[in-house]
Amino acid sequence: MSRVLRAAISQTRWTGDRGSMLDRHERFARDAAAQSAQVICFQELFYGPYFGITQDKKYYRYAEPIDGPVVQRFAALARELQMVMVLPIYEQADTGVYYNTAVLVDADGRVLGSYRKNHIPNLDKFWEKFYFRPGNLGYPVFETAVGRVGIYICYDRHFPEGWRALGLAGAQLVFNPSATKPGLSNRLWEIEQPAAAVANGYFVLAPNRVGREDNEFGSEAVDFYGSSQVVDPRGNLVGPLGSSEHEELLVRDLDLDLVQQMRDDWQFYRDRRPETYGALCEP
Repeated sequence: MSRVLRAAISQTRWTGDRGSMLDRHERFARDAAAQSAQVICFQELFYGPYFGITQDKKYYRYAEPIDGPVVQRFAALARELQMVMVLPIYEQADTGVYYNTAVLVDADGRVLGSYRKNHIPNLDKFWEKFYFRPGNLGYPVFETAVGRVGIYICYDRHFPEGWRALGLAGAQLVFNPSATKPGLSNRLWEIEQPAAAVANGYFVLAPNRVGREDNEFGSEAVDFYGSSQVVDPRGNLVGPLGSSEHEELLVRDLDLDLVQQMRDDWQFYRDRRPETYGALCEP
């Protein structure tokens, strides 16, 4: 008998204030629970704007510790709803030490750990090195109530090494919360998650921001194109893409037996040749 997991990811635009964003995401979680979802992941930096568009010290104030009020609120909600949650936050590890982080909360409300974004872009309107230090926690995989979960964040997805590290650590599901805008990324958004899912034999769930955050950045704002996606281990979309324009909660059923089936059919882990890959780790 196959094991089917019901998973949810959400996409929305910046409302203009932290309080209403937190309320909106609580609503997403409650709506997902009402549809019997067992796990949910929000978009990158879910309770604020995507402030990488500019370089402004005022956005440092969105950072808070792992045990801060945002995580505490949603950990309590996870316990109430008996739902695993992936919470992409702006983490303050110490005064002036900030990370782009996703916190993993189990269905009993326990914080299992976190992943800090390893690859930090410094591109036009993605000035993330102004805000974040590169991650230093490696590529952890967490044993949760819904299975073995890994996390990769937005720009990370352009680097296949991390995807593989999560697979080698036993991930069955990898969440990739994102803030991705039109341009060079459009074609990559179509192919990178399916390619990672196939190469590593796991599900990839990628929520992306949606809409124009001109209520924060005026004429400097960009249009995030949503199109959140869930991909199975064979590289197929599970259900349609999310809207390219509107807020949406995607709830999908995932047959976890496909992880074993894919790895049985395609023996990529058996046929790896790590002894030949030394050059990949040279600077």
